[in-house]
Amino acid sequence: MPAAGWRTLFLLLLLLLPVCCCGEEECVLGLVGRPVSLPCFLPQLLTSVNLSIVWRRGEEVVLWSVWREDGEVEEWSVSRFSTPEDASLSGNFSLQLHSVAASENNTHFSLVETSGGNSSSELCSVCLQTAASFSTPLLQREESKHGGGEAVFSCESSGGFPAPTLSWLINNKEDPPPGAVTTITTPLPDTQLFNISSRLTVNLSKGGGVTCIVENPKLNETLSSSSYSVTRSAVQIRASEAMWIFSTALCVVVGVMVLMGVAYQIHLDRIHKRKKHDFQKLQSRGYKRRSPDKEEEEEEAMKPEEEEEEEKEKKKEAMKPEKESEV
Repeated sequence: MPAAGWRTLFLLLLLLLPVCCCGEEECVLGLVGRPVSLPCFLPQLLTSVNLSIVWRRGEEVVLWSVWREDGEVEEWSVSRFSTPEDASLSGNFSLQLHSVAASENNTHFSLVETSGGNSSSELCSVCLQTAASFSTPLLQREESKHGGGEAVFSCESSGGFPAPTLSWLINNKEDPPPGAVTTITTPLPDTQLFNISSRLTVNLSKGGGVTCIVENPKLNETLSSSSYSVTRSAVQIRASEAMWIFSTALCVVVGVMVLMGVAYQIHLDRIHKRKKHDFQKLQSRGYKRRSPDKEEEEEEAMKPEEEEEEEKEKKKEAMKPEKESEV
């Protein structure tokens, strides 16, 4: 097919597109807190001069745009709303929401072309549906006030939209008995999201379990949490008690051995100190015994020197009369 034929076919498809997209109102699912685009493709408006369009939310105008012949674009909008910058060139006049709110669920949006202050019929009509995922269910087992084999379970999930359905399963197949479940759904005023909580009171057999299921059909979302009850047998209880007794006895034995080791070490230290003290005493006594002997030896060594001194003195005395006689 020649290139001109392809272009003609393409233009025909573009002209039929608004009929397909906008002839009947379609719904778009937007996630709360996330951006979303409400589709509207109008290639027939590409030839318009001084084009002016208005997007409405119900009867409220949320966006107004004018594309002048000189290329200048004027746009006014409520916060969170805009259109593509190249809308007049591409024919894509989709309304873009920067953040979806839960309160906008089942809201009707429409686009109309205005000329001289007059509005034409709707060129696009889109329905916005909103949804938000719930948190994974928090399943906990609580102590029963009535005792016996009765068990109480609580399940909580939060932050979703719209209100979910919550159900319980016992042993993955049985529904709870009548009157065993109490469920409360709480809307949050600021965000219009929902929290849900439920309590199940049931008698569980040995090894039995329960499952809490939270469903959000709008998102085709199913979340679940399970808890299992394990009843210990008499053999397990006796084994546990025996293990506890053994561990206690082992701790006592280890403690006694540590005390004995510390006491023995203290005894060895005392013996060592006593021996050291006795050795020091022996050393001091030996020094005292050796000291008198040394004094006697020194006296005997000095005796000859004293005798020599005395002889020298005597000789000097003997020589004095001779000198006097000579004189």
